[in-house]
Amino acid sequence: MLILKGGAMTVTIRQLEIFNAVVESGQVTKAAQKLFITQSAVSLALNGMENQLGGALFDRSGRCLELNDRGRYFLPLSRDILDKLEDLDSLMNEKEGQFAGVLRLVASSTIGNYVLPYLITSFKSMHPDVHFNMLVCNTKEAEKLIIDRVVDLGFVEGKVNNEQVSVTDWFQDELVLFSGSTGERGAERVCDVTKDLKKYKWVMREAGSGTAQIFKSKLGKHVTDLNVVMELGHSEAIKKAVKAEAGIGCLSNLAVCRAISRGWLHQIPLKGVDMKRQLTIIQHKNKTKTHLMSEFLDFCFLLSQHIEGQSCLSSPEKFQDLVLQFTDKNKKD
Repeated sequence: MLILKGGAMTVTIRQLEIFNAVVESGQVTKAAQKLFITQSAVSLALNGMENQLGGALFDRSGRCLELNDRGRYFLPLSRDILDKLEDLDSLMNEKEGQFAGVLRLVASSTIGNYVLPYLITSFKSMHPDVHFNMLVCNTKEAEKLIIDRVVDLGFVEGKVNNEQVSVTDWFQDELVLFSGSTGERGAERVCDVTKDLKKYKWVMREAGSGTAQIFKSKLGKHVTDLNVVMELGHSEAIKKAVKAEAGIGCLSNLAVCRAISRGWLHQIPLKGVDMKRQLTIIQHKNKTKTHLMSEFLDFCFLLSQHIEGQSCLSSPEKFQDLVLQFTDKNKKD
């Protein structure tokens, strides 16, 4: 199929698919393996497209290919075309009440590890022909994936302010402080935000994390009292470091409730600041919303209304139970 024409220039959909595969893999060999075609077919398609577009799109260094300035300009245009074609295919083939397709999601750490797996499993039980691809990263990285249209929907904990991204409130979570201390002394400790922060060593999530971003924002002027000794990229790593007495941590209640209930970690009550935070759903403002996307979003929002006011986020197990109850009710309806 021919999609771009101008004078003698003609670029095909297949060439765009090959171009994007090479960008993602960085090598002709890996792109060929991903697309199940020969290396020579990939090279021929790239060379033909570059000739048609009037110049190189890559800088070549041995087997590696890196986008040059022309390639970086062309990449979002090519992705936009492929996205629109994929949207067109989905819109034209969906039937009322039947959903099939692939949803590409990105979620920040807490949502991706402790919330979305239950929702995805439940949604698939109602629509078995739907497939999900989900990436888990921090809020800043998730925002970029939405802007670049690599994914369809994002579920994040931190603030997103890019003008290309629409942000919709979902439901609330709560951050908690915790230590690795055991026994009565650890259980009785209270942290007063106005005077106690500087007493502790802190093990925090990395820059760009929604958890770290929201926690520091809530501390306001007191954030300068934090003595951060470690910044780690995963909640489980933080829990292990805190358990080993490297310092105290701050994570979602979902991430630590099980360890706290079993006595492996101890919650530290925080005096002087409300630690609730808003979870949000993000998407590109100009991306076509297919019937499948709308159905999944409706499912997520209906679920949030169903659990409003309940302590669903006090543990992953409670959240899972509520999702199952909600799914069973909707199947009967």
